[in-house]
Amino acid sequence: MTKVVLATRNAHKVEELREILADVSADLGLEIVGLGDFPHAPDVVEDGVTFEQNAILKAASAANATGLPALADDSGLTVDVLGGAPGIFSARWSGGGGDRANLELLLAQLGDVRDEHRAAAFVCAAALVLPDGRAAAEVGRFPGAVAREPRGTQGFGYDPVFVPSDQPAGDERTLAEYDAQEKNHVSHRALAFRALVPHLKEHLRP
Repeated sequence: MTKVVLATRNAHKVEELREILADVSADLGLEIVGLGDFPHAPDVVEDGVTFEQNAILKAASAANATGLPALADDSGLTVDVLGGAPGIFSARWSGGGGDRANLELLLAQLGDVRDEHRAAAFVCAAALVLPDGRAAAEVGRFPGAVAREPRGTQGFGYDPVFVPSDQPAGDERTLAEYDAQEKNHVSHRALAFRALVPHLKEHLRP
């Protein structure tokens, strides 16, 4: 088995990625682990100005710290009428108040915006960085719209107010009303990492 480290200490994210990449991991003999296995690994300053730059920064830091091929992602919500904001600042949109404060601020900012102008997308960049410095990144974009109030308990972040656009007529569920299997099949994170699969096959095949 070839160990690959995902640049996160969030065990839930590690498990989610294992599910997303189950087929390619079996094909290539990959074992995906998290930074929780490497307590000495430093936290990286995410000072890139795009999702791709931040994903590569995180993956490069993990590869340098562990000596293993590293994966990372950076994601956020982009709202058309806000010029693409919150974007790379999604996690700290309220100035560090956490998910609930971020969500409430966004809804307040969009309070007077009509439904037809509430288009948004979740965007995720996924990166692979090898210990020798070779790197690749791909982007997944998951279009939808911002609901007027939160619904659902399955997600986190902005999931409770994000209504995916690719739903059957009459289905107005938010992403927080999807179960984990549904979300892992269609999400921006799944799209980005699936787009990264050709790079995994190129660089990590035994």
